[in-house]
Amino acid sequence: MGRARIIKPVVIFLHAFAGWALCAATMGIGMSTMAESTALVVHAILAPVFFAALSVLYFSTFNFTPPLWTAVMFLLFVVLVDFFVVALLILGNLEMFASPLGTWVPFVLIFLATYITGKIVMSRKSRKVASEGST
Repeated sequence: MGRARIIKPVVIFLHAFAGWALCAATMGIGMSTMAESTALVVHAILAPVFFAALSVLYFSTFNFTPPLWTAVMFLLFVVLVDFFVVALLILGNLEMFASPLGTWVPFVLIFLATYITGKIVMSRKSRKVASEGST
């Protein structure tokens, strides 16, 4: 029982970290290879794609938490790391939070992608279990 109490948050943390790292890599590569506005658009498009893919993996394999809580935890992780690591440590200011396309739009899309993907995966699992039980 004690081991499960450690494993569950670690699994959630690793999924959230992987999503954040993919977003950070997208921004890092984007800012060095294209105009800032283009990099922000690419990031806003790819952030929910990354988190949807990670959510499929999480809900299909682990599913320790319901979609709403998972979306909250993934988003909270991204916001905290962006605030403390990116804004304060790396950039040394909070200017990134003044950009809706740079932060707020991806935050909303990350939350929605995680939540909606979780609901879809859970619904499919429920239908599969119900159909297997009726045969």
